[in-house]
Amino acid sequence: MAIGVSLALTTALISGVAVFLNSQAVRAFPDATLFTTLKNSVAALVLLGAALAAGGLPRGLGSRRWLGLVALGIVGGSVPFLLFFNGLAAASAPAAAIIHKTLFIWVALLAVVVLRERLGPWVFGALGVLLAAQLMIQPPAGVSWGGGESLIALATAFWAVETVIARRLLASVPALTAGTARMGFGLMVLTGYLAFSGRLGLIATLGIAQWAWVIGTGVLLACYVATWYGALKRAPATVVTAVLTLGAPITALLQAVASGTVPAPLPLAGQLVTLAAAGGLAAWFLRGKIRPAAAAGGTGGDQSGA
Repeated sequence: MAIGVSLALTTALISGVAVFLNSQAVRAFPDATLFTTLKNSVAALVLLGAALAAGGLPRGLGSRRWLGLVALGIVGGSVPFLLFFNGLAAASAPAAAIIHKTLFIWVALLAVVVLRERLGPWVFGALGVLLAAQLMIQPPAGVSWGGGESLIALATAFWAVETVIARRLLASVPALTAGTARMGFGLMVLTGYLAFSGRLGLIATLGIAQWAWVIGTGVLLACYVATWYGALKRAPATVVTAVLTLGAPITALLQAVASGTVPAPLPLAGQLVTLAAAGGLAAWFLRGKIRPAAAAGGTGGDQSGA
């Protein structure tokens, strides 16, 4: 459990930096999907190399596990990216931020129902505080709903389902293998989409600076996936995704430093509440003060050390 939570904290740090850098990098590309596909290809290669260096890809996984690995690539590594970026082009930025930041809530609901994770009042209380903090960071007042918002909500649902699939699959599959499958099979779908839409030719127009962005953000993505799946292998899905919300204050800090401005009082308070709630939850799990109750016959807290 301690290793899982520590990996989740590392993932949150990587996420905070990656979101800030990706927001800068995507502006240098003629197409957001092209940037995503190339970045994901670098991540897939890095993860494959790490898996081979760690002892190679396991054999004899069986058809069910292979189906699970393919599902990770479709449900997590490709389709939601396409939905999210297409939705982002039509949705308002505040609506997109609110919808995506509710991911930990949907993961918690699915984890309780599907994985039968039993979470005590401390965890439920922390989740409630985190939700309130997200609404402070991006108040829902004036937010409308349309086709773009629907696509982003669907992408968020896909990522929530991926988290649950990964948590169950990682009980018997190495994290690096699962991460390689997520990015590798996902890359096939993204490349096919680019080819179908006639945008593969844009690769030839990229310069050295753009390739530097691709490599840098791709390596960060590989580190994110490796530590995230490593965390999911050892800790409940609800706890891991709750801890990941710590990435938002890190991104906000980097944006404030880069722009030389201080956030408005309400969003700043929301970021501080996020730090307190998610950081406090992680600290209590690390100290062993909170333990998820074992679910009889389930795949929740009783397999945290798998």
